[in-house]
Amino acid sequence: MRASRTSRGPPAVLMLLLAVGCTDGYKPVIIVHGIFDGPEQFENLSMFIKKVHPGTEVPIISLYNYKCSLKPLWVQVQDFRKAIEDTMKRFPEGVHLLCFSQGGLICRAVLSTSPNHNVHTFISLSSPLAGQYGDTDYLKWVFPDCAKKAVHVFCYNKWGQKCSICDYWNDPHHRAGYLRSNTFLPLVNGEKPHKFIKDWRENVLRIKKMVLIGGPDDGVITPWQSSHYGSYDTKEDVVEMRNQEFYKNDTFGLKTLDARGDVSVCVQSGVEHTHWHSNFTVFTNCIEKWLI
Repeated sequence: MRASRTSRGPPAVLMLLLAVGCTDGYKPVIIVHGIFDGPEQFENLSMFIKKVHPGTEVPIISLYNYKCSLKPLWVQVQDFRKAIEDTMKRFPEGVHLLCFSQGGLICRAVLSTSPNHNVHTFISLSSPLAGQYGDTDYLKWVFPDCAKKAVHVFCYNKWGQKCSICDYWNDPHHRAGYLRSNTFLPLVNGEKPHKFIKDWRENVLRIKKMVLIGGPDDGVITPWQSSHYGSYDTKEDVVEMRNQEFYKNDTFGLKTLDARGDVSVCVQSGVEHTHWHSNFTVFTNCIEKWLI
């Protein structure tokens, strides 16, 4: 007696395709570490990603680790860009870029200077995107005998610009020196004109989403709102992102991204700086939904 059609299960090939579809299709997540970090610090974050999105490839770039992270940022950007571009070539469908602390600035510069990148989502995890100005443990490790008010003396000259921290040191009391002598952040954020500003803006606008993560208990990023493009004025009051001149003038595309609805801000309290990448609550609240 011949079995009825209704008793047959789906073809084996279809079952295989369905099974693959359950674990495949997630874009790779490229991770870039921060200052005084290396790949080892991001094993928990990699595990979080693979747990909720099985099969996801999570390359953690091993360059300028630990003390080498103090090298000038433009030097680092050149090598990180090559490593990121090599990874992107393997994944023409697109990648996500998840960058921590100083790594967020490196990734921003990579986005600006990469005309053919295929980054879908840029996630900046507690990064000083509008600069740093504060007496923190990190500052004391690099300048042990120097308070924040005096750092500009070292940073705002050609010798200071050989240290990564100086590349984003944004002293609100010495604005002219920052714009004149800082060779990194004012260019990346379009705070002073340069011949690549239009091209860099177009490159940034290739991304589909920018995710900005930070919080008031960070203890290192100062002001902590720099993780959301905020910075101090001369009274050390915080100028929020939408009141920044680089936002109003849309110098690198931030206002356009925001108008498109493609800027997401996540504020998480109770998280210290070195815990952002190992905190599962941060991952579930601020990161997970963008990694598709």
